[in-house]
Amino acid sequence: MSTIQLIDRYSRQVAVIGKEGQEKLSRAHVAVIGLGGLGTLVSMYLVGAGIGELTIVDYDTVSLTDLHRQLLYREEDVGKPKVEVAVRRLRDLNSTVKIKPINEALTDENSELIVKNVDVVVDALDNWIGRQVLNEAIVKLRKPLVHGAVNGWYGQVSTIIPGKTPCLYELVQVRSLPQCVGYCPVVGPVVGVVASIEATEVVKLITGIGELLTSKLLIIDGKNWVIDEIKLSRVENCPVCSRYLKEK
Repeated sequence: MSTIQLIDRYSRQVAVIGKEGQEKLSRAHVAVIGLGGLGTLVSMYLVGAGIGELTIVDYDTVSLTDLHRQLLYREEDVGKPKVEVAVRRLRDLNSTVKIKPINEALTDENSELIVKNVDVVVDALDNWIGRQVLNEAIVKLRKPLVHGAVNGWYGQVSTIIPGKTPCLYELVQVRSLPQCVGYCPVVGPVVGVVASIEATEVVKLITGIGELLTSKLLIIDGKNWVIDEIKLSRVENCPVCSRYLKEK
């Protein structure tokens, strides 16, 4: 990355994370799984921040009901594949970022291949079945995961480091938002709050700056503006962690 790029494009950010932090971002590869409300906004923030490479994964098309919270899309995009629209808009935002679109659903067959070569994974899914598929892959491959979820006025965020923190399976056993099946009511700006926190966690993970939401679940109540933090503990004999992680 040239000095001109640092000064002209990222000067406000470099003033906070330093040149070394910006260089770390420029070398990092992040995968965002899901291009709905959370995924579109997280992707925009990461591309704006100067992530080196971004893999975006979604199989869906844009619908009219998406537009109140998925701000990457426009009315003219309704019916188009999300990854096709997203990659074009994200490249318009920052042409220096390498973007890899994957127009597929996350499955047991492709999950490991998708996250194998990335540094950080972002959970921007809208269902817990998909999250458990993702959880198996990140635990097996020991990939850091930033988890986010939204339901109504409420949201939650946690950062998972396999082998050191509870995984998503363990998180669900302790506390989680209600599971959405086919339809999930959400308030647009609350999605924005959660996505911003997720993107911030990714930046902190990559740069090594600041305290992470590891072994913690941040709960956001956007209706009453109550923000709480729940401490998480490992679940004994977690079926996912016990299968893939061995104590050194």
